[in-house]
Amino acid sequence: MTEIRIAERLTDADVAAVLELVRLATEEDGVAPLSEHVMLHLRYGGDRQARNVMLTDGGEIAGYAHLDPTDPVEGPSGELVIHPAHRRQHLGLALVRALAAEAGDQQLRLWAHGDLPAASRLAAAAGFERVRALWQMRRSLQARLDRPQLADGITIRPFRIGHDENEWTALNRRAFATHPEQGGWTRADLDLREKEPWFNPEGFFLAERAGRIVGFHWTKIHGQDGHDGHAGDEAEHAHQAIGEVYVVGVDPGERGSGLGRALTLVGLRYLRSRGLFQVMLYVDESNTPAIRLYESLGFTHWDTDVMFARTGVSSGQGA
Repeated sequence: MTEIRIAERLTDADVAAVLELVRLATEEDGVAPLSEHVMLHLRYGGDRQARNVMLTDGGEIAGYAHLDPTDPVEGPSGELVIHPAHRRQHLGLALVRALAAEAGDQQLRLWAHGDLPAASRLAAAAGFERVRALWQMRRSLQARLDRPQLADGITIRPFRIGHDENEWTALNRRAFATHPEQGGWTRADLDLREKEPWFNPEGFFLAERAGRIVGFHWTKIHGQDGHDGHAGDEAEHAHQAIGEVYVVGVDPGERGSGLGRALTLVGLRYLRSRGLFQVMLYVDESNTPAIRLYESLGFTHWDTDVMFARTGVSSGQGA
């Protein structure tokens, strides 16, 4: 008998069960079913407004879904995963309906990672259509990397824990003012990531002009020294370390100066110096200027995450 339980907070046993479910689904599908944001929520508790939907069958966990209701503009978003042994039993549809009920009269959006056919079939069955796509792009770090060309007056230094958090958070808001996820980060979001085993300030580069932070490139390493990134990402599952252009941001006043490209190259050269062979990044499919920049730096399309919403509802534009 299947049962659905909705909770604001999960017990330690619940969290362990969901993490094991994520591991099994990742092995089955070759891609992590939940985003970094949701994995942080599981490990550290996350926002109290979030909702956890636990689906059990015969007392064992068969599925999990997460609802994030915190976006005041775009509305709530959800992610879900079904145990490989419990698929093709319409449990995914049950989780979608539970998420929609929790969203109430707000429009629910669903993220699916890896653009898997099963996710598209579930979305169609629930009356959702594809409204946004996030590309994963990759390149080799063994190929040629140009030297960064910095404008006069720009210096680069690493992030300093306990010193740069507030100024960086303010710059991130300015740099991503129109971005549906990144622009909403708070100091608490940064603090959570500083707790993660992968966090390394040496790979978090800040660009300064006259003592003021005007740009940054935050890199990340998945799978090195046993550190996880997007818990269950296929690169980690294969135990092969891979770098990530985690986020690059530039103050609006510096746009057009080439600072974004220079910062990207600074981070890529750092990741290569760490002995990595490959690097990845995420970018909105609709962000043609960013995709062209990354293509000019040797990146190519690797995989896609997809957002679904009810027919006729748009999702807003990413940056």
